[in-house]
Amino acid sequence: RTFLQKVRYLSPCAVYQVGQLYSVAVASKNETGGGEGIEVLKNEPYEKDGEKGQYTHKIYHLKSKVPAFVKMIAPEGSLVFHEKAWNAYPYCRTNDFIIKIETWHKPDHGILENVHKLDAPTWKSVEVVPIDIADGEQVAPADYKAEEDPALFKSAKTGRGPLGPNWKKELVSKADCPRMCAYKLVTVKFKWWGLQNKVESFIHKQEKRIFTNFHRQLFCWIDKWVELTMEDIRRMEAETQKELEEVCRGTCVCVCVCVCVYDNASNRRRVQYLPGLTTLKTFRASVPF
Repeated sequence: RTFLQKVRYLSPCAVYQVGQLYSVAVASKNETGGGEGIEVLKNEPYEKDGEKGQYTHKIYHLKSKVPAFVKMIAPEGSLVFHEKAWNAYPYCRTNDFIIKIETWHKPDHGILENVHKLDAPTWKSVEVVPIDIADGEQVAPADYKAEEDPALFKSAKTGRGPLGPNWKKELVSKADCPRMCAYKLVTVKFKWWGLQNKVESFIHKQEKRIFTNFHRQLFCWIDKWVELTMEDIRRMEAETQKELEEVCRGTCVCVCVCVCVYDNASNRRRVQYLPGLTTLKTFRASVPF
């Protein structure tokens, strides 16, 4: 059985890459502590077939974050995930469970269809999930923080925000206003028969939650990263990796988050179809950058 989910996320920012990398580093540190967190095995530039970008290999540990019914039956070590990411092609897997997220970043309003060039029958099965970072109803009460609410935040350095209920329409009407839309295609493969529906439902809810919270933070943290250079980001990533190595020891625990680094120079589109039981969704989210 195949299920596709696509998330579209719009953001009023043109310097999305710096903000994304900064937010990934901060979020990684926030998720790590007390023997729980993310292990960064590799974080290095790569070049292959004319494509340049950043390659990362991380380990995510999920045991404390999955539903109880999964935790009770999961074999030891089965909730440990390896993520290998090349630009917009992250691939997160364990033997019985695979999550793959492919992302395209486009300077538009989230109006493009089938950005990942799926065949017609597959695209027809896609569920498109739009994310509005200013919509508080899309945020769980336990996740809400006033300082990370784009509907309240006002950037001192850029003047952006707060985002009102019609911010997307206002963004469309302002041709000179920067924007970026992230189109995320999520593929999930789960082999434990009898639990597919429950696990798939849990995963897709978590995907939307993770993407929503992350991009709300990215926008509200803009004053912290808008003046940073890529050299600053690389230094921060190296420091973060060292901190995670020191804190994350033994059995770690973390939500599995696959976040990509986009490469404007790359025009390649790759879709890998996974055998067996696979669920896919695409998310569409936008940010006014």
